[in-house]
Amino acid sequence: MSYEVVVPSCGRPCLEALLPALAAGDGPLPERVLLVDDRSDRSTPLVAPRHLGALRVEVVAGKARGPAAARNRGWRAARAEWVAFLDDDVIPPPGWRAALAADLAGSPAGVGGSQGRIRVPLPRHRRPTDWERNVAGLEHARWATADMAYRREALASVGGFDERFPRAYREDADLGLRLVEAGWSLVEGRRSVLHPVGPAPASVSLAKQAGNADDVLMRRVHGRGWRERAGVPHGRRPRHLATAAAGIASLSLAASRRMRPVAAAAGAAWLAGTAELAWARIAPGPRTRGEALMMGWTSVLMPFVASAWWLRGLARRPGREPVPPPQAVLFDRDGTLAVDVPYNGDPSRVEPMPGAVAALERLREAGIPTAVVSNQSGVARGLLEPHEVEAVNARLGALLGPLGPVEWCPHGPGEGCGCRKPAPGLVLRAAERLGVNPRRCAVVGDIGADVEAARAAGARGILVPTPRTRLEEIEAADEVAADLERAIDLLLDGRRAGDPVPVPLVDRRLQVVGA
Repeated sequence: MSYEVVVPSCGRPCLEALLPALAAGDGPLPERVLLVDDRSDRSTPLVAPRHLGALRVEVVAGKARGPAAARNRGWRAARAEWVAFLDDDVIPPPGWRAALAADLAGSPAGVGGSQGRIRVPLPRHRRPTDWERNVAGLEHARWATADMAYRREALASVGGFDERFPRAYREDADLGLRLVEAGWSLVEGRRSVLHPVGPAPASVSLAKQAGNADDVLMRRVHGRGWRERAGVPHGRRPRHLATAAAGIASLSLAASRRMRPVAAAAGAAWLAGTAELAWARIAPGPRTRGEALMMGWTSVLMPFVASAWWLRGLARRPGREPVPPPQAVLFDRDGTLAVDVPYNGDPSRVEPMPGAVAALERLREAGIPTAVVSNQSGVARGLLEPHEVEAVNARLGALLGPLGPVEWCPHGPGEGCGCRKPAPGLVLRAAERLGVNPRRCAVVGDIGADVEAARAAGARGILVPTPRTRLEEIEAADEVAADLERAIDLLLDGRRAGDPVPVPLVDRRLQVVGA
């Protein structure tokens, strides 16, 4: 059993307590701690604390797009069988590593995740405040990624976290539901972490209402009953909506004499709803003057803020479901990985395509194997010898690093073989050599035959056009990316061409991602 730890961080000071605590204590050390730097401002480096002993910490650049995207960046950079997620504001006790190892070692093959227990220390000399009670709710949250370990295979099978959830809210429940629906079991472990209650501004309860928009997305993705299946209690949305509607009606109707009785009734309903909410938040707390005042003014605003976020969620275009990353990526050779030199048999003329080195490195970091599938009809035409094709392949591997299996077809267009693209033979052979299902592969190429071969094998095909790519090939392709970088973005980020992307789009009679 091997494991790595992923910690997304926005650079909060609490990270200074987490890493030394993780380094101390008993149990096997993780192979690596992947510290995902998810700060929007990286003008200064995110530096791990010193004196961590043998604990190996590597900083991984995040996208500053929220915890779901940061965790995806972390687990895709991991190589171990298990990935343990910790939030940067928890403190593992001395026996956490040993308990984690015991939890994971005892997990049968069908177990996709192991949940740790979260302990939130509350004051003993007084009742907890509203914010303290909110944080304490993590003790009963199912699949909370403050301490959650997943098999890397399970994460890959569902595409990881859904990055449409931009906040630390519901992204863990969504992932858990998708894993359970995919047939994985999620179990409770015996380990636990401490989650201290950190400072928060007086308006924190209002900021938390943004989660109402995420609840709309949960309903769209998982349908009715998602709360029961995820163990999420029902909130106060119906009462918030009623209170906000009463307040708006009271203000809207007050100017009309004939409607003043109705306005008064609506105002009374708003006042009653606000008072009930305020008391529900004040009663279980310390009931100090400061807490009561804070609960009072935030309770006036909360129904309106919550309702606005809910309406915003309803109005938001849902987008597409995340696409699981491929189990392998198969590249065409000439025009995709190497600059196209017709019928090239000279290794000295091999030149990598722009972005090829970086594309392959990103896939290696994500643990996704690669292969090459290439038509070499120059052999059939008498323009190349097989040993020359192999020499060019070897030179390309020397320039780009390990490429995986290289499958090539020596036949000409009229020979009727089953391997020459657009036939699926090369794709099927490469997938077999890699030990993966061809339907879980992606094929990246620069002409229509590449994506047609992918389609014939049941694989995903992405066209990366070059000047020799015909317009009709671009129009016929299911997905088109402007360059290799954008193609890898699509494969690793769980998107398909046509999904919303944070780069400009150019109309070439279809959308070309990143053009």
